[in-house]
Amino acid sequence: MTTSTALHPAERDLLQEAFHTFDQAAHTLQQSYSTLTDRIEQMDVELSQSNAALRQQLQDNEAMRTHLSGILDSLTTGVLVLDLGGRVTRVNAAASLLLGRPADALRGQSATALMAELHLTVSEQPQRHESHVLTIAQRSLEASPGQSSGQLILIHDVTQMCQLEERLQRQHRFVAMGEMVGRIAHEIRNPLGSIELFASMLRRDLQDSPSSLTYAEQISQAVHGLDRLLSNLLIYTQPERSARGWQTVETLVLDALTLAAHAITKTPVDIRLDLDPRIPAIWCNEGQFKQVVLNLILNAIQAMPAGGVLTVKLVKADDQSLGAGAICMTITDNGPGIDPAHRSRIFDPFFTTKDEGTGLGLAIVHAIIDAHHGRIDVESRLGEGTTFTILLPHPMEPLMADEGTDGWNGEEERPSPDPESVADVEMMEERAHE
Repeated sequence: MTTSTALHPAERDLLQEAFHTFDQAAHTLQQSYSTLTDRIEQMDVELSQSNAALRQQLQDNEAMRTHLSGILDSLTTGVLVLDLGGRVTRVNAAASLLLGRPADALRGQSATALMAELHLTVSEQPQRHESHVLTIAQRSLEASPGQSSGQLILIHDVTQMCQLEERLQRQHRFVAMGEMVGRIAHEIRNPLGSIELFASMLRRDLQDSPSSLTYAEQISQAVHGLDRLLSNLLIYTQPERSARGWQTVETLVLDALTLAAHAITKTPVDIRLDLDPRIPAIWCNEGQFKQVVLNLILNAIQAMPAGGVLTVKLVKADDQSLGAGAICMTITDNGPGIDPAHRSRIFDPFFTTKDEGTGLGLAIVHAIIDAHHGRIDVESRLGEGTTFTILLPHPMEPLMADEGTDGWNGEEERPSPDPESVADVEMMEERAHE
């Protein structure tokens, strides 16, 4: 039996309306889904762009950080970055070098304790630390205006500035003292001539009286000693600037060592020569530069009465402060070193720490090197030794002798100098520095 149910017209309208509503809702949902899909795709694009921009910004920040780190490490000023607690968070290469500590050993330390440990203070006044002269300043580190995020300690190496100032002061002293010494030397030399004349007359008249003749000879010897001293003073005040040429380095050094043999034989000194073979000759006055080397060798030997190592070294210099090519000669001993309180005065005339020294040796050395348009410096550490460094202009290679100069061509053996007399050796030894 089949039963058929007929829908009422109202019900059919409701059903059709429901289907229509459903279709509209489905269509709306489809549109919303499409819109959402489009939005998601757009957001994916925007996110990708944002990620790319962020990656680029991170790369730029990293490049900037690397660049700033490179700048910081390239500074000759030492920089310590402190946090709000006063502890070191960052150290540049210059700070590590000037303080003599590796960066890892400095990071994390209290700046106050570190300064006390190194015997340094935050001060604009120069203070010596090992081989450097430093000034130390402290500044606030502001992350934004008025908001501090820590402190900066700035360490300035003023070693060269102090050396230049010291040279300038020394030059002023030399000029003033040179004028005074020159006048005194000339004033003393005049009556000395009269004394020597009268002494020679006494020697002539006292030939028949040996005991009295001895007194006249002693007067004459004393006059000669004073005359040598005055000669040294005049060399200091007016070093000769002429008669220069290419001189064989090895010959100069060996001649100076020969003249110093009387001192070397009294002291167990190990002499080491390190002369660059690429520098066979230097442009100088032979006698004066030999005197410079002799004075410094004698000075080094006298600084090692119990023996030690004396090193003479010659190399090409990288220093361009002389305005041209230069050579660098160093004479080093491993004696007790120079008292820091005396270091700034060692080139002053008449300054000596020796009982029998005249204090003219290094003053004359300085005057001769200055006349050669060179420079002499000293580095010394107590208990380790002293190094004298001479910089001399070396503007060109030795000229060929057949080019009409008094140069040396390096092909023929240079003739040996005439042997120095005993009196000359004694006179040159008197010029040795204190």
